[in-house]
Amino acid sequence: MNQYIEEAEQGLLHTYNRFPVVFDKGEGVYLYDTEGKKYLDFAAGIAVCGLGYGNEELNQALKKQIDKLIHTSNLFYNTTCGQAAGALKKITEMDRVFFTNSGTEAIEGALKAARKYAYKKGTGRYEFIAMEHSFHGRSIGAVSVTGNEHYRTPFEPMLPGVKFGEFNNMNSIKALVTDKTCAVILEPLQGEGGIHMADAEFMKGIRKLCDEEGILMICDEIQCGMGRTGSMFAWQSYGTKPDIMAMAKAIGSGVPVGAFAMTENVAQYSLEPGDHGTTYGGNPFACMAVAKTLEIFERRNLLNHIKEVGAYLEEKLKGLKETSGEILERRGTGLIQGLKIKRPVSEVINQALKEGLIIISAGENVIRLVPPLIITKEHVDEMIHILKKIL
Repeated sequence: MNQYIEEAEQGLLHTYNRFPVVFDKGEGVYLYDTEGKKYLDFAAGIAVCGLGYGNEELNQALKKQIDKLIHTSNLFYNTTCGQAAGALKKITEMDRVFFTNSGTEAIEGALKAARKYAYKKGTGRYEFIAMEHSFHGRSIGAVSVTGNEHYRTPFEPMLPGVKFGEFNNMNSIKALVTDKTCAVILEPLQGEGGIHMADAEFMKGIRKLCDEEGILMICDEIQCGMGRTGSMFAWQSYGTKPDIMAMAKAIGSGVPVGAFAMTENVAQYSLEPGDHGTTYGGNPFACMAVAKTLEIFERRNLLNHIKEVGAYLEEKLKGLKETSGEILERRGTGLIQGLKIKRPVSEVINQALKEGLIIISAGENVIRLVPPLIITKEHVDEMIHILKKIL
């Protein structure tokens, strides 16, 4: 293990403070390090591995696609891109899809699509309203709409024309609207920002405001999408359909793939040939991962499973809060939960690793629980037992 760590430290740019563990393989909802130690995973690669590890059906589909074709470029059609796009259209209720390599790229595409829409409409609009404490990615455009100065300051000047409003405060958002506003971008559930859910009134208010002012609504579903909240996408539980949405993480079960999607109305006045592109996005391999993931998801009726196990997890976390003086607040819904604690969360994460449990943070004092979507009540009990011991 030390050799692997040393090799990585010598070769990689030091942008991550990694935990001193080297994972070698996974099975179901467990990971194993190079020494053979077993870990219960309640992080899922940061909400990515929804189907867990070693799903045989997914693996066989990907192996078969590797033997056939991995990449050709978007100068040509391939056999999986239409299938994957159709499956995403069905679950997103959108009309047009663009495949990217990551969530950050999906955000970039969504921002460009909104500005092009305003340009083609001749409105002269170009400004974005984003949310304080939001997180949308690490590229310059995505960081520009991320509501945390810590991420923005070292890389200023940012993309011009971005204003930040208070999450769940409709008056704050209304006060920022001008005749230059082209879109409002938000996460229905802020993940990195501390597991904060949007109020129903706020989501409905944003949709109403956008309709009245001719502004586009962009939803970032990269972390809270793909069933994690109990709805396929979080906005669906509010009944507030966005004009553009970004997704990634669990749509490919660990294969690097993201996408942004839009309604036909936006597509008619938005990106055209030459406006946007990607070398790898939507290649046969990535699209097979999406298509097969969604097929498995639907056939196994994972949404009902998430609702059942998510409710059980929430109940157990409420009980843990009542018996532990360390927990200040429980947040979240379904299989995206947060515990605000009194001590630095890094201490708890390190202790959990020693006990064979993987958890991650959402800020300095919030434990983030985003396990594989296939976990059972028994796995919840196992996690609670370890966390209770630590806290």
